[in-house]
Amino acid sequence: MRIPFIAANFKMFKTIGETAAYIRELRGLIRGVTDAEIVVAPPFPALQAAADAASDSRIGIAAQDLHWEREGAFTGEVSAGMIKDTGAGYVIIGHSERRRLFGDTGETVRKKLLAALAADLTAIVCIGETLEERDADRTTAVLARQLDEALTSLTPAQISALVIAYEPVWAIGTGRNATPQQAGDAHAYIRGWLRDRFTPESADQCHILYGGSVKPENIRELMALPDVDGALVGGASLKAQSFFEIIAGCR
Repeated sequence: MRIPFIAANFKMFKTIGETAAYIRELRGLIRGVTDAEIVVAPPFPALQAAADAASDSRIGIAAQDLHWEREGAFTGEVSAGMIKDTGAGYVIIGHSERRRLFGDTGETVRKKLLAALAADLTAIVCIGETLEERDADRTTAVLARQLDEALTSLTPAQISALVIAYEPVWAIGTGRNATPQQAGDAHAYIRGWLRDRFTPESADQCHILYGGSVKPENIRELMALPDVDGALVGGASLKAQSFFEIIAGCR
C-alpha cells in the first residue's frame, strides 16, 4: 500500500539559517502525521543543516541534483557519496530545469540515477513534456522515451523503491497546471509502462508524483486520481504553513 509522498523543492531559495528555521517550523506543524512520506530539498549548502534540524523526525532531506562520478576534476559538482554524508537520503534527478537550462540528457539522467542507487539514495526521477510536445500529441511518446532512457537497466526491486515525478514542463512555475484528466492520463500511462516493462508488483509499489504549480487549492483534486501518489512542490513549498496544507490535502 503506497502512502502519500510529498516533496518540497526549494530550488535556489533559502540560506542555511532560513532552511534550518523552516525545518523546525515544519516539524511542529506535522507533529502527529504518521501516514505520509515528507521530503524537503534545499540547496546544497543547506543539506547538512537541514538533515540536522530534521533528525529524529518524519522529514527526509533530498539534494536537488548530483554528479554520476564518485570523485574527480569536476569543478562545482557534488557526488552521491557527498550527499549521503550530509545526512540526506534522497536526490532529485532530471528536473526539467536541469534538462532545459543545464543540458541534462536521457543518458546523464540514467548515469545519475545509477550513482544514486549505488549510494543507497532514494531517487526522485522527473519526466514530462513541453507545451509544444503536448500540442503535437506527443506526450506519451516523450514519457516512454524518458522512462526508457532512465530506467531500462533497473531491476523490479529498484523500481519498487523508486519515485517518479511527472511534471508537465509547461505547468512549472507558470500558475497553470494539468487538468485532472491530463494528470490522470499521464500517471496511468506511466504506471502501465512500468507494469509492462517490469512487474505488476513493482509498478504498484513505485510512487508517482505530480509536479507543476501544485498548491493547497488543487492538491485534493489531484490526489483523488488513482495513480497520483503525491506531489513535487516548488513555489508553494517555500512557506512551511503552505507546504503543511499541501501535506494535509494529500492524506
